[in-house]
Amino acid sequence: MDQTSRMDLVREAFHYRSRFAGSTMVFKIDFPVTRDPGFPPLMKDLALLAQTGFKVVIVPGAKEWIDSTLAEHGIKSGYVEPETGKNGPAAPKTKLRITAAEAMPFVEMAAFHVATRFMTALSASRVDSVIGSFVRARGLGVLNGTDMENTGRVEKILSAPIGRVLDLGMIPILPCIGWGPSGKSYNVSSGEIALAAAAALGAVKFFIVAAGPDSAGIPGLSRAYGPPDGVEGRGGLSVSLRLTPQEAEKALEPGRGDGKALDDLALALAASKAGVERVHIVDGREEGVVLGELFSNMGSGTMIYTDEYEAVRPVKTRDIPDILRIMEPLMRQGVLVRRTPEDILNKKEDFFVFGVDGRAHACGALHRYGGDGEIAAVAVDSAYADMGLGRRIVGFLVNKAKKDGLKKVFVLTTQTQDWFETLGFVEGSKESLPVERQKTYNSERNSKVYVLEL
Repeated sequence: MDQTSRMDLVREAFHYRSRFAGSTMVFKIDFPVTRDPGFPPLMKDLALLAQTGFKVVIVPGAKEWIDSTLAEHGIKSGYVEPETGKNGPAAPKTKLRITAAEAMPFVEMAAFHVATRFMTALSASRVDSVIGSFVRARGLGVLNGTDMENTGRVEKILSAPIGRVLDLGMIPILPCIGWGPSGKSYNVSSGEIALAAAAALGAVKFFIVAAGPDSAGIPGLSRAYGPPDGVEGRGGLSVSLRLTPQEAEKALEPGRGDGKALDDLALALAASKAGVERVHIVDGREEGVVLGELFSNMGSGTMIYTDEYEAVRPVKTRDIPDILRIMEPLMRQGVLVRRTPEDILNKKEDFFVFGVDGRAHACGALHRYGGDGEIAAVAVDSAYADMGLGRRIVGFLVNKAKKDGLKKVFVLTTQTQDWFETLGFVEGSKESLPVERQKTYNSERNSKVYVLEL
């Protein structure tokens, strides 16, 4: 990574630190993550967040440990499918454990054992935590003809005591146990508790921390089924996707499959619908995954967002330094004509950027000559080169030209003609340019002309 890229990462980190400091973030962490070598670094990162002003809430998953504990004591435990829409905010398709009265003491023992693992790991970073009875619950009763016995659902999250713990700089830990008004305990889905806590506490971030790329939501889903139309992933060891709730719903349509990946996506979608601005699904085994997802535009997992996260938009004066930074490598190579801040400012109305959280990472311009338009200054931040942003910028400019009633668009290029051909442009001639543009044509550059009829 070069010095410029490192500085960009630092700037992004400061941007997100300023934006989200003091906000509440809920982390639902699957039990297998606790057995991975990456667990201590993950807890160190969450402790760091708490130490630097973020309000961190942890909801540990305990399913696998409960299964093991019950099996060790010879207690059988079955599961049933929930009735979607009738059992609170539990994720669709997530099976519910039938918790017999004889099993409940062992379920509690296992749930609190797992919660203690988190407390111990956080204490290593000198961060205090509290395992508390923050969940009020009631029994599910009879579900699909089956008595669920001591399996419950969230009735209420006690947000006031959780808030007091957070104000002390401590981390509340909510095990998968809830208590009824009479003190009876219930086994409650950790996903449901995390979702209810995120909604009750007004969390701006909800993290689903899974135990591997295939169970970490979309990374596994994209390989098996492909991402929804129009959604592009980042290449490399993991896939980074950003989905609107509508795109997430499409990925969950019948016939796309089932399993942990889709369960996580369904939970993420439910959190988005409950008002959480950004929901992240990440692989807890990956070093620094939470910090990378939180403090970088690139991210390292899957995000469902309901706020204005990214969009192609008109340029603002404050974007000009970013535009010049993006264009500089291409200007040095002679791919783009050199432009000054004044050049961009003078034609600011023609420029557009692909913005991510307020920062520009790609740019392009549409200059008008009567009924024709010139697409120019197309450039993408090198760190985002494989995310299809160039196509999105050009596609936006083409659509804008159509809406504005232009008859054709053209580009002048010296080295990127093959790429423009893949976008439907065909080679033209200098004489096909508007007369006004012919007068400013730089014969020394000898650019090729490519045209797209609209």
